[in-house]
Amino acid sequence: MSDEKDLGGKLLAEVSRSFYLTLKALPEGVREPLSLAYLMARAADTLADTTVVPGEVRLGCLRDFDGVVQVGAEEQGLMARLKSEFMPLQEDEGERKLLDRLPEVVKAYRASDDVDRTMTRGVLGPIVKGQMLDIERFPQDGQVRALVTAAELDEYTWLVAGCVGEFWTKLCVAKLGASFASGTTADEMVRKGVNYGKGLQLVNILRDVAKDGRMGRCYLPLTEIEAVGLTMEEVRAKPAVLLPLTVKWRELAREYLMDGLAYVEALEMKRLRYATALPLLLGFKTLVLIERASQAEWLAGLKVPRGETTKLLFEAGIASATRNGISKLAAKCMG
Repeated sequence: MSDEKDLGGKLLAEVSRSFYLTLKALPEGVREPLSLAYLMARAADTLADTTVVPGEVRLGCLRDFDGVVQVGAEEQGLMARLKSEFMPLQEDEGERKLLDRLPEVVKAYRASDDVDRTMTRGVLGPIVKGQMLDIERFPQDGQVRALVTAAELDEYTWLVAGCVGEFWTKLCVAKLGASFASGTTADEMVRKGVNYGKGLQLVNILRDVAKDGRMGRCYLPLTEIEAVGLTMEEVRAKPAVLLPLTVKWRELAREYLMDGLAYVEALEMKRLRYATALPLLLGFKTLVLIERASQAEWLAGLKVPRGETTKLLFEAGIASATRNGISKLAAKCMG
């Protein structure tokens, strides 16, 4: 990466302190392309989530960003729009800096090798599609809307997270010749990696159901909401009515995270095992918080305390020395 120490170091740390630690733990060969892909995905996420900007403007900028990535369109027009309509409104200094330095990130992407560019295009395409669907499905018009079916929720978790598991796996194979436990195939690892990503996204959705409801969006399927006699007006007035509907999705999230655990256990490289395990362990801890939270705590918002996260990072470093060490630590997180 061009000026990796800055773009892949200081800037990356400013937009994601926790994932920055994951990326910095990666072996050389995959650290830079994964860090660069993360910065680009984070920039797109900032475009999608700057809700003070009208939806049509955000959609237009995401389309322009997609053109820059997918077909090599010039970014000058996009940057002019970002400087006038996005950056002045960014309350997060890291996000503002990321948008301001997007041309440097794009330049580094264009200078990367063919394998990196091809794979980065492949993962950013679904991510941007998922972000655009979010804006289209949940217009900010004072109403609360839900995804219609379980299939739509499954598609969404693939678009914004499952595809990352596939990208991560294929890049590691291409760059590291990543060796897996005896009898484990790359195709099997891709499948588990996809489920791992989808599980992490489901955990985020379940954690944020109340907050999302206040923002006018609900990822739990409308078919399931209506099946128990609820209306979206009731969901808006009292998001806690959705709590019973989260049970099956918590079970699926745990099932997907168990695939993530099997994925981590199959990795031969200690550093790769450590880096890959960090989001998984936080996912397990967050799922336990969701399952044990009172209604008031759930409505107020849930997050693993920073002190626990720091401790977990230290413990994961020790546990990664052996393949089953992460399993023992995961069991502790779930206990």
